[in-house]
Amino acid sequence: MRMRLRIIICVLSLVISFSPCVVFGADTPATPGTNTGGSCCHTPSSRVAEMIGGSRTNTTSKLTPALKTEGEHVVPKGPDTSKWPHKPWPAGMVWISAGEFQMGGVGPEARPDEFPVHPVKVNGFWMDETVVTNEQFRNFVKATGYLTTAERKPDWEELKKTLPASTPKPPDEVLVPGSLVFVPTDRPVALDDPSQWWRWVPGANWQRPLGPQSSLTKKDDAYPVVHVSWYDAVAYCKWAGKRLPTEAEWEYACLGGGPARRFIWGEKPPSDTFLPANLWQGGFPYEKKPLDGYFLSAPARSFQPNGYGLYNMIGNVWEWCADWYRNDTYAADLRKGGPKPMVNPQGPPDSHDPDEPYSPKRVNRGGSFLCNAGYCASYRPAARMKTSPDSGLLNTGFRAIMSDADWRKKSQ
Repeated sequence: MRMRLRIIICVLSLVISFSPCVVFGADTPATPGTNTGGSCCHTPSSRVAEMIGGSRTNTTSKLTPALKTEGEHVVPKGPDTSKWPHKPWPAGMVWISAGEFQMGGVGPEARPDEFPVHPVKVNGFWMDETVVTNEQFRNFVKATGYLTTAERKPDWEELKKTLPASTPKPPDEVLVPGSLVFVPTDRPVALDDPSQWWRWVPGANWQRPLGPQSSLTKKDDAYPVVHVSWYDAVAYCKWAGKRLPTEAEWEYACLGGGPARRFIWGEKPPSDTFLPANLWQGGFPYEKKPLDGYFLSAPARSFQPNGYGLYNMIGNVWEWCADWYRNDTYAADLRKGGPKPMVNPQGPPDSHDPDEPYSPKRVNRGGSFLCNAGYCASYRPAARMKTSPDSGLLNTGFRAIMSDADWRKKSQ
């Protein structure tokens, strides 16, 4: 809960005069050659006006969904299954064949923690073709009674162990279950203060993504589950007989069987006329132009899948990986492996983020619907993000993987 409580503290800074702070690596202006990038936020449905009910009426007009069919971007063509293992195959998963690739930054948007580029080999594995959906996560909760991080009361005693000694305790009435909700501003603002477009909402969680007055309906079953922490994702994977992908496995799968490159679709940057993924169009964070059909998140199975048949590996929601985050991970890997490829790297044994050295973090990949060229620019296969593992955020989901050996054992 450390990161989640730091978010509370940062959002409260405008009210109770806390010192300025950086919110969990939240979206900062994307500057080539700097380690910025950000954590992009969304709700699990473009039907925000319906979900929001009577709450936060000042934002309803800004978040009215666009009139566009959810399946417009879906490409029905399936992946090449000729090199898949023998049947039966796990439902809802695609096979990622073993291979080697160059892991790391490509293009002017690349940041220092994406270097040095280095060779990596991974074994084959099955991967969920989409991020875990609300329906899938609901089945897990029904079977286990699990409560997510966002549904539990934050613990100040745990929080203060990983914060600067001078950090004041938030009011007790704020230390309640909840999470962050993205609220667009009504005008252009400086992009160095995320508290201008984030709201800490008590009662916000995966079932009530905008707070107590919101809820999910049957239509939301196909959307990504959000407000899930790394621990929540691991718990789901354990129940499902799967695991989170390593950072190397995720990037390799994201490339879809092709070489390392700037974007998974090639070299052309996204724009208001080229919409390859669910990203932000318009001026951030005040002017959302839903040119792609979505103000916020899209269904998990939308837009064109990559060469392996994976949907929304870029944009929509950030995805948890298994690895601890370090800014020097790739340099350490290159020192270990030299010119030879690293084989199935598992990530570092611990975490270090020079921006917040007192907070251990896990890796997120893929960007989200808030990413655009002027802010975040993490819609790239090599882009790395870092978040405290106890943070369940509006913009973050996950997908799972498993080996073929584990699948054969499970299917017996």
